[in-house]
Amino acid sequence: MGDELKKNLGADIELIAGSNGVFDVAVDGKMIFSKSDKGRFPQVDEIINLIKGL
Repeated sequence: MGDELKKNLGADIELIAGSNGVFDVAVDGKMIFSKSDKGRFPQVDEIINLIKGL
């Protein structure tokens, strides 16, 4: 996912390994997606759209 986000957004992406199934996406310290809140993993295009909407 990180490579695809870099390609589509030209963004500096930092992937941080977590544990216990955590998958959160934050932009400039703001949480834009949390697997624990949604109960599912995001689609790449979903994350791209959320970032573009900021």
